[in-house]
Amino acid sequence: MKTENKKITYFYWSLLILLAVFFAISGFMEITKNPSTYPKTLRMGYPPYFILTLGIAKIAGVVALLIPNLKRLKEWAIAGFTFDVIFAFISGRAINSNADCIKAVIVFCVLILTYFLLLKRESFQSEVTI
Repeated sequence: MKTENKKITYFYWSLLILLAVFFAISGFMEITKNPSTYPKTLRMGYPPYFILTLGIAKIAGVVALLIPNLKRLKEWAIAGFTFDVIFAFISGRAINSNADCIKAVIVFCVLILTYFLLLKRESFQSEVTI
């Protein structure tokens, strides 16, 4: 593996693990109805059954991210997380929470960068197998 490929791979996995930790914590907090986030999510207008379902989906997405060699499943997880942070941004604006909006923008940027690194890694791997 070339040095550039190794750098991209390390950067990709670093960001992927960062995303996995973020969404695992977020999903866990939603499933357990953590008092530091649950009331605010209810105030945003989301029903309790949706919050629980979202938490379960986040944990499933984290598992999908961490399983190697499942590009299509990773893409679906990244797409789901992208929708999540877009709606988190919109919800943050709805309750005038700049902190939630900033967090959503940061996570969105990390998601996009991770996705492009996934594509870059795939192109390197396809060149090796040809």
